[in-house]
Order: sequence, then C-alpha cells, then structure tokens
Amino acid sequence: MAEPIIIVEGKNDRSKLQRVLLPDVPVLCTYGTPGTRQLEKLRIQVLDRQVFIFTDNDASGRRIRGLLRDVFPDAEHMYTRKGYPGVEHTPEDYLVQQLEKAGLEEHIRYDSLDPASVWSKEDF
Repeated sequence: MAEPIIIVEGKNDRSKLQRVLLPDVPVLCTYGTPGTRQLEKLRIQVLDRQVFIFTDNDASGRRIRGLLRDVFPDAEHMYTRKGYPGVEHTPEDYLVQQLEKAGLEEHIRYDSLDPASVWSKEDF
C-alpha cells in the first residue's frame, strides 16, 4: 500500500485524528466545502499517496465526500457513527476502530490511548 494520507473537513477534525495517529500520516483539511482551487491544492498535496476520506455523517459531510470522490476515485472512505456529531466529537476508541478497519493499524498511536477504552478487531 502507498503511504496513507487522510482528508477531513476542518482543523478540529484534524487535531482529533492526530491524537491517535503517528506523525507519519498527514491529515489534510478541506476547510468546509472545497472549491476548485482547494480541490486542486489537495490533489497536488496527495501526490501518489493512498487517500482516505473521513468526513462527518451529515449533509455537508456527504456533499464534501462526493466532491472528493470525483477528485480521488480510488480513495478509501471512513465513516463516523450516525449518533456522533462529526469526526471531532467521535470518541477516540471509535476512531481507532475505523482506522483499524481501514488497515491503518501500523500508523495508530496506541500508547496515547487509555488501554481500557481501546477496542480491537477481535472484540467484534
């Protein structure tokens, strides 16, 4: 797999993910609904990395996901649970679950988490 890169909506989403990711995984922001210039900037930043799209599970997040899907058709998609009001408010243990599900285990900062709160794939 090419080196991963994750695209989220905003800087709070990025901060939340960076708490559970090793620094080798860049987390880029769309800063809301991206226009043509922002989409081109993201495309240039991605280069040949494997793109993961992780937007909120709301109307705006779905719209942004659709725009990103057009630019990055081979991207992997990660999702928050419907009950969580966005990536930035998703519990860290659930973020870890989604990162594991996406095959990004080697990029997770397990040492930064409360061991009692982290679930692994084997728990399901």
